[in-house]
Amino acid sequence: MLQPAAPRSAGILKDLVGFDTTSRNSNLALIAHVEAFFAARGIATTRVPDETGEKANLIATIGPKDVPGYVLSGHTDVVPVDGQNWTSDAFTLTERDGLLYGRGACDMKGFLACCLAKVDDMLARDLAKPIHFAFSYDEEVGCKGVPSLIERLVETVALPEACFVGEPTEMQVIIGHKAKRSYRAIVTGRTCHSSLAPQGVNAIDHAARLILKVREMGIELAEGPSDPLYDVPVTTAHTGTVSGGIALNIVPDHCEFAFEFRVLPGEDADALVDEVMRFAREEIEPEMKARAPETGIAFEQISSFPGLDTSADADVTRLAKRLAERNDHAKVAYGTEGGRFVEIAAIPTVVIGPGSIEQAHKADEFIAVSELVKCEAFLDRLIEEAAR
Repeated sequence: MLQPAAPRSAGILKDLVGFDTTSRNSNLALIAHVEAFFAARGIATTRVPDETGEKANLIATIGPKDVPGYVLSGHTDVVPVDGQNWTSDAFTLTERDGLLYGRGACDMKGFLACCLAKVDDMLARDLAKPIHFAFSYDEEVGCKGVPSLIERLVETVALPEACFVGEPTEMQVIIGHKAKRSYRAIVTGRTCHSSLAPQGVNAIDHAARLILKVREMGIELAEGPSDPLYDVPVTTAHTGTVSGGIALNIVPDHCEFAFEFRVLPGEDADALVDEVMRFAREEIEPEMKARAPETGIAFEQISSFPGLDTSADADVTRLAKRLAERNDHAKVAYGTEGGRFVEIAAIPTVVIGPGSIEQAHKADEFIAVSELVKCEAFLDRLIEEAAR
């Protein structure tokens, strides 16, 4: 049971958490629920579906569309709970000692709930500037849904003057985050009995050479440009998964691994990927193909999104600090949809939302009720700003 003193957003959050919007699933049930929420209040919405029709972004506006206003941006998808040991059902919001547990409670349905909780207050005011709701799909798998949302938004409304991406920052203003490039390398060798190993081309061996290259690049990057505002102040390289081989007595003809770069703004993320590919093409593949021409290394992009680099003196930063009633700011290593708003539409953007990133993606993910209260207060001040 939710405590009686819980803010309005807590009840809405209970509904939102109840939808299993893990990125591999459709989010349409949640989208329909939010559409009904708006429709009950006479607010028109716009769906922006993906190419399969199984997922959609949602846009809604309160206030005049022909005036620059404010965007409240959040994603509807969540990460999986597979293999995690939850104390309570992950898709049933559960309150314990002022903390609300459930998948997505922190990342980032808590922010969505706060936004929806303030719709009636927005309608009660004659907003001089509009407030746009921009709810996306597939953020957790590479910010794939939000580009079409942004494109549709700027086609239909005056270019917004500020965007607030509600990732969990404990309501601290985040002005920068890293870009990301993640790829899968697929190494094809030639198999044979391990007693005849020199006659084969060991895919794992050659994958290991490329993994070592990524590691060496990471060591070099750690000595390169840095920004002390980031919790991890340098560009990083990382290999996260490796698979290959069938049995010890078989030379493997297949191995694949996934790697990523998280890159400071101003650094060239694509150049780092190109360096890995060039090493594969010029240093590893010639040796492989000299022994077996059918061998080689292929690359598939997993995800790619730009960084965010908003000035500490930007109008959107000053506004966010005033609305949050705090003067500090920071930068983070994890990615958000914020960079897309700048890249696609040049909308000034910061990241600010309730909850702590420390709780995201874990078993027993939670958001403190006090964080929802702080976010609702932020939105109250935004309403006052928009009503001036």
